[in-house]
Amino acid sequence: MEDKKNNKSSMSSPLPENGVSDEEKQTSGSDSPSKTRRRKPGGWRAMPYVLGNETFERLASIGLLANFMQFLLEVFHLDQVSASNVLNIWGGVTNFIPLLGAFICDAYIGRFWTIAFASVFEMMGMLALTMIPWLPKLHPPPCKMGQHECKKPNNSQMGFLVMGLGCLSIGSAGIRPCSIPFGVDQFDSTTDEGRKGIASFFNWYYTSFTLVLIIAVTVVVYIQDSVSWVLGFGIPTILIFLSIILFFIGTKVYVYVKPQGSIFSSFIQVFVASYKKRKLMLPDECESNGVFYDPLLPEWSIVKKLPLTHKYRWLNKAAIVMEDEVNTDGTCSNKWRLCSIQQIEELKCILKIIPIWSAGIICFTAIGQQGTFTISRALKMDRHLGPNFQIPPGSLSVISMITVGIWLPVYDRFIMPSVTKITRIEGGITLLQRIGIGMVFSILSMVVAGITEKARRNSAITHNSPDGIAPVTVMWLAPQLVLMGFAEAFNILGQIEFYNKEFPENMSSVANSLFSCTVAGASYISSLLVNLLHNTTGGHGHPDWLTNDINEGRVDNYYYLIAGLGVLNLFYFLYVARRYQYKTRIVVDDGIKGYADVHELHDMKY
Repeated sequence: MEDKKNNKSSMSSPLPENGVSDEEKQTSGSDSPSKTRRRKPGGWRAMPYVLGNETFERLASIGLLANFMQFLLEVFHLDQVSASNVLNIWGGVTNFIPLLGAFICDAYIGRFWTIAFASVFEMMGMLALTMIPWLPKLHPPPCKMGQHECKKPNNSQMGFLVMGLGCLSIGSAGIRPCSIPFGVDQFDSTTDEGRKGIASFFNWYYTSFTLVLIIAVTVVVYIQDSVSWVLGFGIPTILIFLSIILFFIGTKVYVYVKPQGSIFSSFIQVFVASYKKRKLMLPDECESNGVFYDPLLPEWSIVKKLPLTHKYRWLNKAAIVMEDEVNTDGTCSNKWRLCSIQQIEELKCILKIIPIWSAGIICFTAIGQQGTFTISRALKMDRHLGPNFQIPPGSLSVISMITVGIWLPVYDRFIMPSVTKITRIEGGITLLQRIGIGMVFSILSMVVAGITEKARRNSAITHNSPDGIAPVTVMWLAPQLVLMGFAEAFNILGQIEFYNKEFPENMSSVANSLFSCTVAGASYISSLLVNLLHNTTGGHGHPDWLTNDINEGRVDNYYYLIAGLGVLNLFYFLYVARRYQYKTRIVVDDGIKGYADVHELHDMKY
């Protein structure tokens, strides 16, 4: 009890918990040019440059890599497992490194310059990969007719490939975590017009993204597959160059938000301060007034004030005020001994999201199979669409994209309003329920993929054609890709919206990079499974499941294994989701006169 009295008396002037509302703080901040975080928003005047840059960049990077598995198999002569490993390892690096990009952006150079520098590296990577099929010295010689063992790439050729992929990774590190937040920066979120603009921006962003995907996996992949790899890689390189020019043309229109310090430094301070005060006793709730350090947020802050919660209570000790820890002006004298309630609650947002985030990795492992063994299977199926046209293997993923494009408007216009009337929850169902439904679809897609692969393999073995192609249409792959589209519509978009809503506003770069970490984790899980199965299955005269000749392997068992892992992961997700407490949730309540009253409820569960 003596510690508690000292804690209370150490505050020279107790800080009110809710002295100023968020609306008042934001309004007062916007009245003073010296205190505002930015100049007059560029709004829709900046969108042609922001969305144009993003569209060209996505078209370039996706167009280059949509068919990359086939490029590694046919031009670089890698075996199936090695090509899969290259894609998975590179995908893991590319999707983990945006966390570093988010740190540099928030702490040092801001979003504009992060995107600018990253775009240059992206173009360098594109140029390097375009040179590989163009210059004979950078790739192995073509296979001769009837040659069973093609010459593999030498060390210098592999080194140049890795260098190009490395430049693309650096480019992704800056562009992925910053593109959406930079677009949101162009609107004033304190006004109704600005909030409507932000909502429209997200719609246009995902619409343009879907269109880009469709163009990339159809037109660009067709050029790579049927015309020329040089031209198929050269077009994306030109597009990334145009995106950089377009981005810099808009410099006089953009809003530039200065870096406000990395949130990661704040997290470390909370851990250090709570450890130093680990022996202190937490006060009872009725005696906590003035005990915790809870200053008002700056007037220019875009962040909503978070209340103190009891989850991870041991972290709350970091905010207990001791003698001489608060200056006379109310500021903290030592950030490594005293942290604000806001800092602690922002860290808690990360900690409680980690179990949900980890559950998304296995789901995306299933979704990611579209770019690896699905391509290998398509190469051993009848891809003719009419007498003179063959469907490029890399274009098959457009089926899942079309599924997403058709389903989302139907869900938004018809299904969601009807479900909302029943559940009285904004969006019809909670975001965690949406993510869980996506997991179910991903499991079903793997089961269907295993069934169709077994049928394809049996057909290929029965007919035993010289080229190993089964006399079954490649459209047998459509059912699994449609199910995968539903998995993406529910799970991926649910995850992105979940992270953006559950993270504090000043952590938008981290929120956007967290989904990339999900993709990275899935890439490494895929690589681990592929190598494990390649080295442990088979024997006694039988090849391994993932042998280079897909007709001799058992890829269907690989799909069933992922489905089994998905079922276990679903049970884990249900366990952690039921214990998750939302930061806020919007509940729609029909009033007597037919109007909808909207209440924002804190700490609601799954």
